[in-house]
Amino acid sequence: MFIEPSIRGERRGWIEVICGSMFSGKTEELIRRLRRAEIANLSLKIFKPAIDTRYDEAQIVSHNANIIPSIPVIDSKDILSECQNIDVVGIDEVQFFDNEIIHVCELLAVRGVRVIVAGLDMDYKGNPFGPMPQLLAIADFITKLHAICVRCGNLASMSYRKTSGDDQILLGEKEAYEPRCRHCYYENEDNNTIAIA
Repeated sequence: MFIEPSIRGERRGWIEVICGSMFSGKTEELIRRLRRAEIANLSLKIFKPAIDTRYDEAQIVSHNANIIPSIPVIDSKDILSECQNIDVVGIDEVQFFDNEIIHVCELLAVRGVRVIVAGLDMDYKGNPFGPMPQLLAIADFITKLHAICVRCGNLASMSYRKTSGDDQILLGEKEAYEPRCRHCYYENEDNNTIAIA
């Protein structure tokens, strides 16, 4: 379980990354941390990529239907202009942003902002997703969550795509994706890019 660092004296910023496969509870954990910041009377701004309209155009919605208002963003640089005199910034589905989001998060942290981002660390092919590798490298705190493999019940770290298509970004839910453990993910010939003995 993540324990928020205490802030004493001069405000210091940092970057927290919540990552994992689909259905692992990333957005749920992001919302939990942001709600705790609200309880602590910290000022906050919450963002999501404008392309993510699966549940709502303007709100962040978890698979468990928890909701928190957010600002849809097309260009990650726009986040900076929205974050004057803010204590905490939350960003969901960070893997969908351009690589400039890395610089944005770093600048906010240097300004003394607590930055909490959540996103997929790997795409459906098991490759690092967008800016996530760099964000994980510069993060002060990392939380990797796991789903449950729908085939064997073990911990799942892979997002298996059930539909056809080669685009890295395909917005979808349970109709398009399911969580799988590494073994069950690679046991299917369509995804078998690694030889399993």
